Formats: sequence, structure tokens, C-alpha cells
Amino acid sequence: MDNQLATNVGLVPRIALGIVAIAVIVLLVLLGIYQFRPSDPYIQNVLVLNGNSVQGHAIFQMNCSGCHGIAADGKVGPSLRGVSDRKSKVRLIEQVISGQTPPMPQFQPTPQEMADLLSYLESL
Repeated sequence: MDNQLATNVGLVPRIALGIVAIAVIVLLVLLGIYQFRPSDPYIQNVLVLNGNSVQGHAIFQMNCSGCHGIAADGKVGPSLRGVSDRKSKVRLIEQVISGQTPPMPQFQPTPQEMADLLSYLESL
């Protein structure tokens, strides 16, 4: 009987830890910090590529600098300095291709162009 009681007592902290972990995940989802998303083939293709920051800078100048400034320090759109410290690669890709943050237009470069753009953004 004592062995059964010891086993049940050890189970309580593990159950409590599981409940706390689930609560944290639910909170992160509700706050929009974490999203359950299916694997997007475009994003997966971008993430396996090595980007070229020089090419990314050229893509940025042609497509983004009008709003984010020539030096990516903000204009109509926000500054992108240090953006890779604030957003993951996946979130950056989603931001660029979604068109869900007006007035930023939807833009879907090729996977290599997106990898290059990410490389440039990471250099800021």
C-alpha cells in the first residue's frame, strides 16, 4: 500500500506540470505569439535556401524602400532595423507574402528572392 501511495504522490507534480504547459501554450496562441500552422511548402522552400544579402538589398530597394526608407529606417512603413531580432524568419515571410497588414501590399517573391531578402533583413 505504501508503494502505491508513493507512486500516486509522484504523479501529482507531473500532472500539474502538464496542465501548466498546456495553459502556457493556450495563452501564447491567444496572444498571437504562437500559431499552429500547417507546413507551408513555400515557406519550407525558402527556409532551406541560403540567402544573398547583396541580392536581398537590391530586392529591398526595388520593392520595400519606398515605404520603409532607403536605409530601412522607416518612412511611411516602420523601421526594419533589428526586425530579425523581433520576428522569426517564418513570421517575416508571412508578413511579406500575406498582405494582411495594410497598407503593405501582398508580395510573393520567388523562394530564392525571399531567402535573399531575409538575409538582407538579418543584416540590419
